[in-house]
Amino acid sequence: MRRLPIPVRILLAVVLAGLLCFGGLLGLVLSGSVDRVSGTPEIMIILGCQVKPWGPSVLLQDRLDKALSYLEDHPELTVVVSGGQGADEPVSEAQCMYDYLTEHGVDGGRILLEDQSFNTMQNLENSLALLAAEGYDTGADMVVVSNGFHLTRVRLLWERVWGRADNLSTLAAPSSHVPSRLKMYLREPLALVKSFFFDR
Repeated sequence: MRRLPIPVRILLAVVLAGLLCFGGLLGLVLSGSVDRVSGTPEIMIILGCQVKPWGPSVLLQDRLDKALSYLEDHPELTVVVSGGQGADEPVSEAQCMYDYLTEHGVDGGRILLEDQSFNTMQNLENSLALLAAEGYDTGADMVVVSNGFHLTRVRLLWERVWGRADNLSTLAAPSSHVPSRLKMYLREPLALVKSFFFDR
């Protein structure tokens, strides 16, 4: 049996190494896709996602419903809704989340709107700045709500923004829209690499 040419063998080795790296990164993403609540969170941060003309996208509604379920038992929490307004969105993600939460019984006086963010790093940086400006203890225990695929990257970036991760809990919202779930679990390992190297 003829051996494969060296260039082909090199290409196959590179492809195999890429697949192994992707598999490892996907494992990290999956390992973070669970609820992890410790301590006594005093502040909840809900990370934004796309807003449709009729309201929150399915992924965003998943996040909001997960938050509402937790808030039923913890109504005393201060809530930060974080997300700006994209060119294709009728309102900011923060405003959409505020409207949805208040329509479902959350006291609007306990919600802070952070509407200047366009990515996860900005979500966390701007939420920290807003809480500090409003006089909140930014060292308090906090819980972040996002879809499960997102939370490994949230933990990575949280430590960079806050300088610690021991005050972070996470709530993993489901991803009800199957095509979006498949897309995001394929995309997120690459986003994790990008954030590791470039989100500083």
